[in-house]
Amino acid sequence: MRIAVTALLLAVTTVVTVISITTQPYYENKSGDELRFIVGITALLWLLFTLSFLALRRVPLKAAVVLVIAGSVAIGGASMAGPPNTSTDSARYAWDGIVQNAGISPYAYVPADPALEHLRTDWLFPAATIDADGDPRCVGERVMRAVDADTGEVTCTTINRPTVPTIYPPTSELLFAGVRFVTGPEPQYWPMQLVGLLMSLGITGVLLRALHTRGKDPRWAALWGWSPLAATEAVTNSHIDVLSAVLVLAATFAVAAGHRWRGGIALGAAIAVKLVPVIAAPALLRRQPYKVIVASIATFLLLYVPYVLTTGIAVLGYLPGYISEEGYSSGDRFVLLSAFLPGVAATVLAIVILGVTAGLVWWKTPPTSPWLGQLVMIGVTLLVVAPRYPWYGLMLVPFIAMTGRWEWFAVPLALTARLLIPTTEVAQVAIAVAVAIVVAASVHRAGPGALPRLGRWLRHPLRAPEAISMR
Repeated sequence: MRIAVTALLLAVTTVVTVISITTQPYYENKSGDELRFIVGITALLWLLFTLSFLALRRVPLKAAVVLVIAGSVAIGGASMAGPPNTSTDSARYAWDGIVQNAGISPYAYVPADPALEHLRTDWLFPAATIDADGDPRCVGERVMRAVDADTGEVTCTTINRPTVPTIYPPTSELLFAGVRFVTGPEPQYWPMQLVGLLMSLGITGVLLRALHTRGKDPRWAALWGWSPLAATEAVTNSHIDVLSAVLVLAATFAVAAGHRWRGGIALGAAIAVKLVPVIAAPALLRRQPYKVIVASIATFLLLYVPYVLTTGIAVLGYLPGYISEEGYSSGDRFVLLSAFLPGVAATVLAIVILGVTAGLVWWKTPPTSPWLGQLVMIGVTLLVVAPRYPWYGLMLVPFIAMTGRWEWFAVPLALTARLLIPTTEVAQVAIAVAVAIVVAASVHRAGPGALPRLGRWLRHPLRAPEAISMR
């Protein structure tokens, strides 16, 4: 009966996933009934995920492992039922790959540049529609309008920010080129969705094995394999952040096993996916940090060499503009902190909080068990920075599974709420609630003797931290 109930819940989740993708309109400035539908079906998927995992807890172990794998395949496969529905990033991935396979640096030209007109495909650059007044219009979901400043020529494209260079570092660009080398330019969104599915299933498999070999419950792997976040952002929207999750997880396992050079290489490659994975470094530096640091820096620089040789300083792409656009340079994007402090002060406080967290994670993380350190460092960073995009949480979820600290799911849920209902008030409430849930659950886990145990932990950072902080 327990197996049947869990399987039924997974089947329902699979069906609802297909419905959410095939009937949900592309999300852009939605309101009214459309917004209520999107929010409602997203909430339903998270509810089904919670119920499925609770049911799994009572399933016999061997059957549970089969269900974890089967559910991951079913939900992940269902997530390919339609094109991306909350993001247009995958179109940029495809374009960067097409450009590279033509022997051109992705940093050299913006997508709207006429110099690359011969590489354009209809699905990335649909033809403009001429209205009754004879003016060109860009019509359709995900279709944006770009106007040449010199000629006034209108270009319609599904690529976001078509008038600025790419922002993605070289590990990402190499993957984009590899995918399009295999598929060619014509296939639309499914190639990156398939790659995202394969990476997601790979993480599920690694978690199952890692949990088992460390004497932990393999059922926790379902927190990744069945999560709506992995299904939506790793597969449907095929965000490159799933590659960051793969490489950060690989780096963490390597360092935990004592392979610090290998861990540094994986970390350097992860940082060269999207720069954000640099926050995974503090938990990996407790012992012989120079090996991890040297290997990661060397890997990062080597990956950039081909692009620097062909494009020079332009390899920075749109990164400086993106940071300014998102409001992090002014402090406006630190949603919770900026509610109490002006912009610059919020930035300073954010730096202080992240610096202190990084220092404590480095000091207190045991070299052979860095999972909790990674969870805290990544989770606190997401709470402080509060990006508008839930896919940044993909790097967090594997460490929720490795530690069993389910309360940290409040973080990607808060980021999802911020994406779907993009108001400052909703964002502040969502982040504040996430902070409260994490703190309350941590205090509850610590138990009545929390303060004495904390004192002993501070005096002896390498002495069985799980017994103190993961009770």
